[in-house]
Amino acid sequence: MALIAKTISRTFKFNGMTLADPSPEMDMETVKRFYANQYPELLNSVVEGPVTKGTVSTYTFIRAVGAKG
Repeated sequence: MALIAKTISRTFKFNGMTLADPSPEMDMETVKRFYANQYPELLNSVVEGPVTKGTVSTYTFIRAVGAKG
């Protein structure tokens, strides 16, 4: 039996949206800061995952919930 190498791609989910991988070389914190320009609430989020199905790994940004004051 021969082994076949497959490339795993990443996607990111946030608030019901799917965000493309800006660069496979970026770590999760760098991706979070990259998208924080458009979605500032990402700065207070945590990353869950990945959940891999086939050749796609999906990471989910979860907004932190807390009380002000």
